[in-house]
Amino acid sequence: MSDWGIDLTTAQGPLAGLKVLDLSIIVAGGTASSLMADFGAEVVKVERPGTGDPLRNWGPFANGVSLWWKVHSRNKKSITLNLGSPEGQDLLKKLAVEADVLIEGFRPGAMEKWGLGPDSLLDVNPKLVILRYSGFGQTGPYKDRPGFGTIAECMSGYIGMTGFPDTAPNLPPIPLADEIAGVFGAMAGMMALYHRDTSSNSDTKGQVVDVSLFEPLFRLCIPHITMFDLLGINRERVGNDFPDAAPRNLYKTADDRWLGLSATSQSTFESLAKAMGMPDLIEKEAYKDNAARLENRQNLNVELQGWLGERDLDETMEQLIPSGGVVGPVYDAPQIISDPHYQAREDIIDIDDPQLGKTKMLGVVPKFSVTPGSVEHAGPTIGEHNRLIYGSWLNLDDIQLADLSDQGTI
Repeated sequence: MSDWGIDLTTAQGPLAGLKVLDLSIIVAGGTASSLMADFGAEVVKVERPGTGDPLRNWGPFANGVSLWWKVHSRNKKSITLNLGSPEGQDLLKKLAVEADVLIEGFRPGAMEKWGLGPDSLLDVNPKLVILRYSGFGQTGPYKDRPGFGTIAECMSGYIGMTGFPDTAPNLPPIPLADEIAGVFGAMAGMMALYHRDTSSNSDTKGQVVDVSLFEPLFRLCIPHITMFDLLGINRERVGNDFPDAAPRNLYKTADDRWLGLSATSQSTFESLAKAMGMPDLIEKEAYKDNAARLENRQNLNVELQGWLGERDLDETMEQLIPSGGVVGPVYDAPQIISDPHYQAREDIIDIDDPQLGKTKMLGVVPKFSVTPGSVEHAGPTIGEHNRLIYGSWLNLDDIQLADLSDQGTI
């Protein structure tokens, strides 16, 4: 037990011992640090005194507390710090000396204006890995544009492919670009740390990782630029079909449930046809191979919907899955919570939070066989760990902290 009343030795997971300063706001950088915190890193969320991270204002709320914040900032510690003041900037540099990773998400140039740019931070800690999040990256003609995930999703090419041919494109109902950028950032941070810590050059330093919001999602649109370049194919909206293989779609069952089905390889299609008791589908010239099925996928969808629409979802699953049918129900939250596979995988966990009481939230993924991650607590209150972090990292005492608080630095 430390002098500050918290056991500092309980962290577990492959990143136990790693120290991360998260200066970012809202979702992208916070996703990166959330993943690190799940696997044992000591993540210190640096928030503006008084107001904190804007994510705290995202609803829905329970007991006046943002559920976004409680889940997204789980396992993190919160300190307050005014980065706009000289005293705050000096404290940040001292904290950076103790850190392995620093994450920021301000507009390009903001950190430099505060005297906290990469050159300054690497000067005080040459081993530091700095993840810089911005809408369009630190370079290029759009770097100074304000950029949220919605704009990144639109400009990545992803949104132009969503929806049906006769409808408008569809935005995702989650901050998809931010969250994917967060995953890429966490991965990139680990790559940079691997290079730092395993290089044969003993003088290997940290480095800066430039993470935009639009590029990670663009990276997942794997062949589309090459298809356009070589074949002139510009991907268009095709609804729930997959443009390059068939069948793949959503189908409605007799009990008004929706079921996803994918049989995009020859063997899975043949297994599906046999399981449905419709082996003649295999023999039809229109469905003989993937190229034929793509050309005739509308008719194939009609045939599949006709069969599925006559059966309840449970009956369909029981008949198709044992024979290799690749099908699954479209779930909502209550169905996820009650699903035995989610339960067996511990994908939903129970926690006890001082503000929320007992509640459920997402479990830790992926699953490690030797060093699994864990969820120790939900998102903290603003500045909850000022005394702990400033004390254990910088050896500041209560009198010094009170002075910093009175002058608005923390």
